[in-house]
Amino acid sequence: MRSHVHGLGIAGAATVRALRRLGHIVTVTDDVVDDSRRALAESLGCGLSIPANDLGALLDGVDMLFPAPGVPRDHPMIRAARARDVQVMSEIELAYRIEQDRPGGPRAMVAVTGTDGKTTTVAMVAEILRAAGRRPVECGNTDIPMVDATEMDVDTYVIECSSFRLQWCEQFRADAAIWLNLAADHLDWHGDIADYAAAKARIWSAQRSDDVAVGVIGDPVVAEHLGDVSSRAVRVGNGGAYQVVDGLLRGPDGPIMAVTDLSRALPHDLTNALAAAAACIESGLATPADVAVGLGRFAHPPHRISHVGTLNGVVFVDDSKATTPHAAVTAVRAFERVVLIAGGRNKGVDMLPLASAVDRLRGVIAIGESADDVLGVFGAAVPTRRAASMEEAVAAAVDMAATGDTVLLSPACASFDWYPTGGYAARGDHFSRVVRSMIERTASVPHGGGV
Repeated sequence: MRSHVHGLGIAGAATVRALRRLGHIVTVTDDVVDDSRRALAESLGCGLSIPANDLGALLDGVDMLFPAPGVPRDHPMIRAARARDVQVMSEIELAYRIEQDRPGGPRAMVAVTGTDGKTTTVAMVAEILRAAGRRPVECGNTDIPMVDATEMDVDTYVIECSSFRLQWCEQFRADAAIWLNLAADHLDWHGDIADYAAAKARIWSAQRSDDVAVGVIGDPVVAEHLGDVSSRAVRVGNGGAYQVVDGLLRGPDGPIMAVTDLSRALPHDLTNALAAAAACIESGLATPADVAVGLGRFAHPPHRISHVGTLNGVVFVDDSKATTPHAAVTAVRAFERVVLIAGGRNKGVDMLPLASAVDRLRGVIAIGESADDVLGVFGAAVPTRRAASMEEAVAAAVDMAATGDTVLLSPACASFDWYPTGGYAARGDHFSRVVRSMIERTASVPHGGGV
């Protein structure tokens, strides 16, 4: 068997390792070839080159193409492969097929997708499973590709499924699969919202009748697709089998836990918690008591509506992970009055949904490549400023905020304009450093007084 991998990042390298374990002949290309990538390719025992003009010759004899996540679907390599009937496959599809051939049978799988909330919900599921005595691994669109996880001593996969990975799946299925929501995102990759939704829907398309499809029915697109599944549909949210009633998270068999026992209970926190609970209970991987223990001790990952500090009655919150307008609006609505820092690299989406939060905004600081897009949304509806650095953005927000306000970094955009290597985490860390430095400087200024 001969396979070709295009894109030698974390997932690409993991795919090469897995294919070589399977005995495949592997060739590798990347659109950028530098010393670090050459060294990685050498350590993997393969060469590395930029695709030549004659892609047909490069793909001659190739059975499968594995594009790294994020390689555009209209990339010449993918177009050439599809024109030659070369199968295009993602790393989670490869991992799934490897797992099906595992001696002793495949291990349990819980999969999660959605425009927003995937990482948090994956972490919630994993914490519930640990409370149930299981050994889960959080993989997929995380620091651990699923193909690497197949070599680990675990008994359950909790798989974060991006649309990029789901796009090239055919057989992949999970015992329980969660779809949280859908909002415009990655349209520079998918082309339109319908194609993006179709990719997300693949998380349910191969499920069997005894699998569980968990959908948040407050999202109309998710609710519509949930009505078409061949697996067992479990509805989450108001009117669903899992919902919040009288301050309690409830399932079909009764109360699970009190909302007050969660470390944080913003509206989207409750939705994520209900979805995680539904997947674990309905799949038989955990009991309601396990859910209560797991969610009760769950700590939210950083850069997701994370409190940074308080200065002169103004609260500073890092929500750098919010890379879509939908996520930013969700964060803004968690607070009464907000000075919003937004902008970055637009992923081909309309920023207009930000305007729906105008009633909560005292002002907006626009940053990054998409500053003009952000400013264009608000016009004269709220005071706006432009900032050329994070330091300038925080200073402008402090100047605009009043006691009781929240300064919220919730950019609604990707971070790769200002933070090309560290991503949203580097952006959030920078914001936090600037805020904490400002708080420390203020605390060190003597206030005077008599002796």
